[in-house]
Amino acid sequence: MGEPVPEQSYADAVLSAEEARLWNAVTANCLDFNAWTALIDETEKTAESNILKLRKVYDAFLAEFPLCFGYWKKYADHEARLDGVTKVIEVYERAVLAVTYSVDIWYNYCQFAISTYEDPDIIRRLFERGLAYVGTDYRSNILWDEYIKYEESLQAWSHLAIIYTRILEHPITQLDRLKELAATRSLSEILTSEEAAMYSVTAENTAQTLDGETQPGDVDMSAQPEISGSTEADNLAKYVSVREEMYNKAKEYESKIIGFELAIRRPYFHVKPLDNPELENWHNYLDLIEKEEDINKVIKLYERCVIACASYSEFWIRYVLCMEARGSIELANNALARATHVFVKKQAEIHLFSARFKELSGDVSGARVEYQHLYSDLYPGLLEAIVKHSNMEHRLGDKESACSIYEKAIAAEKEKDRSQILPTLLIQYSRFLSLAIGDIEKAKETLTGFLEQCDLTKSIIEAIMQLESILPSEKRIEFLDSLVEKFLTAEPTEGEVTSLADKEDISSIFLEFLDLFGDAQAIKKATNRHLTHFSRKRSMLSSKKRRADDVIMSDRDKLARIGDGTQPVVGTDPNAHNPPVWPATSEASGQQWGAAYAPQATYPAYGTYDYSHQMPQSAPQAAAYGAYPPTYPAQAYTQQTYAQPSAMAVAAPAPAVAPAAAYPQQPVAAQQPYYGTGTYY
Repeated sequence: MGEPVPEQSYADAVLSAEEARLWNAVTANCLDFNAWTALIDETEKTAESNILKLRKVYDAFLAEFPLCFGYWKKYADHEARLDGVTKVIEVYERAVLAVTYSVDIWYNYCQFAISTYEDPDIIRRLFERGLAYVGTDYRSNILWDEYIKYEESLQAWSHLAIIYTRILEHPITQLDRLKELAATRSLSEILTSEEAAMYSVTAENTAQTLDGETQPGDVDMSAQPEISGSTEADNLAKYVSVREEMYNKAKEYESKIIGFELAIRRPYFHVKPLDNPELENWHNYLDLIEKEEDINKVIKLYERCVIACASYSEFWIRYVLCMEARGSIELANNALARATHVFVKKQAEIHLFSARFKELSGDVSGARVEYQHLYSDLYPGLLEAIVKHSNMEHRLGDKESACSIYEKAIAAEKEKDRSQILPTLLIQYSRFLSLAIGDIEKAKETLTGFLEQCDLTKSIIEAIMQLESILPSEKRIEFLDSLVEKFLTAEPTEGEVTSLADKEDISSIFLEFLDLFGDAQAIKKATNRHLTHFSRKRSMLSSKKRRADDVIMSDRDKLARIGDGTQPVVGTDPNAHNPPVWPATSEASGQQWGAAYAPQATYPAYGTYDYSHQMPQSAPQAAAYGAYPPTYPAQAYTQQTYAQPSAMAVAAPAPAVAPAAAYPQQPVAAQQPYYGTGTYY
């Protein structure tokens, strides 16, 4: 996958100051495409004849962006200029392993072979290797045309006729060229020996039938594939007619896919994101092809798709699920490995999917590795990964490990000065303890112990009230009242300002809680406090707005307003005839429960929490493949994005790649198996 061959050494490659600066830049951010291209340009300028430097920069770049077929071509050209044929072959073999389903890379490789070898069999074998993978690609005409041009140069008319016949099986129009060949050459020249023998036998049988007798001794003509002049015209018409049927069938299939093919504006990879219509077109095209019984068609379209859409987790996930549904677990695992180790290795979504997929496949240890990699290395403290890992251990019956995951994460967050996720982490752990483990006392201690160390937050108070509401024990009214009082009267600390709306929400939620579980005195105390803190402030704001309205209203407007029969606005003045109306707490403020938690019949305001704002966002994804609901405080994590190229349209780059150790070195010039046995990268 773009890894350097073992014998290469860069020890003697001395760097200039500018090269060293650019190397530092790409080391700090391996996805900075602009820095990589600048480094390649600088290296080619300063080390035009230093193959070690050139190898170093190309190997490193192509390890991160293996789908950049144009850079594979440049690398091979440098090897051809400075070293020799053997190294060029090694580069091209690595290239076709990295981007197997690229028409362009096979085209470049075959052009090199034509210019290097004299043996037609070697060149034909290479063409056949490439066509086995990309020969049905709608845009594969450049490779077919190169093959045709080569056979024409050899005047190998029978080989040429076979190529035309094969092309007719696919929606690539070549029938007119086949007719032209048949018109300019004799039928015996364009037939293979097997086809010629078949036509000869047919002609013999026809002649014998007309004579009314059979002469077995005369059917020795197969040794001489000659077509008699009297039957050649008929046989030629039959030859063309059969191929016309093939052509018409291919055109019928083309009519189904032509709209999708024409909508693909960028069939190669680039670091710039695709627009939404093109992403939608890929999904619709896959919907159509997935109905095909021939799995080869499905695989080839998916492989084309994950070149253009390599940086989108949704397409890798869809590919894996499709292969799994068809029973091709090996292909599913292969696609998942490429996604998690190479192309979208920095996106949390694909690792979460991988963990769940491995768990369902029975690879529990693999699932643990994915979760730990996420919240320990890739995005330290990623809450969703912590929660899902703990839930998995609980499903497996290991309650101790499930709790240990939370406790280690909490201990790590407590060591930080101002952890943003610690309150939410404690809330999740307390719910897990109460709902999944059934340890109510420990759940209470988890939350109340936090109050002694940190400032109160809205989410913590909500969680405590929610926990109190579902417990069968006596409600701690005075304890909750003291928390609410402290929250409402707390002075803002440096870096944190509690909004008036948050305070009012907490006061309103507590009033709802007391309405169910409190006594009259507790309700009166909380109501008076609520009025003191919020109603007067709202009345003042409303009166200021009314005075501003009065300034701009004419007398006629005032009279019309008085006489229009509208009702006065209901106020919150405690002396008014209308009772105060507490702010409603909508279900929208609640969040969905995770898979391991059963929904609780408590207040809507005590809903659960999710992690979406904490999630590192990838390129735009379809909702069907891994959307997460919104409500957690944001965690600042590096996203897997690419610096945009300033003035360069890269022909076919690729996203991130795993370290060199993540993939075993591919053997040089290894034969590529067709479907079912080998890897597809």
